[in-house]
Amino acid sequence: MTFRITALDHVNIAVPRAKEAEVLRFYREVLGLLEIPKPPELRARGGAWFEAGNAQLHVSLEDVEGPASRRHVCLLVDDLDEARQTMLRHKTSIEEGGTAEGLTRFFVRDPAGNRIEIGYR
Repeated sequence: MTFRITALDHVNIAVPRAKEAEVLRFYREVLGLLEIPKPPELRARGGAWFEAGNAQLHVSLEDVEGPASRRHVCLLVDDLDEARQTMLRHKTSIEEGGTAEGLTRFFVRDPAGNRIEIGYR
């Protein structure tokens, strides 16, 4: 393997829409996390982003009856092309993610179906 993980960028959790205010209050007031601005293109979706040490915690709103499609971990790498080639060599399906907030990324799923974002800044 010729690429290496360099950091944990963010973790995204999903919460039911009906619980948004309660959950966000918990992260702000109970845990004392600092809320940071979401990119303008994502604000209309609701939820919030928080600083968590050197990483971020993203809270998204999602109906809980279906699969948890937005829950994921984002792993930063030092060589995105090599990471992509490694996934392909292991026959891992890739979902392109484009670029958001300076992060070029793609997504894969682990054998249990958990979504993993792999990105490079």
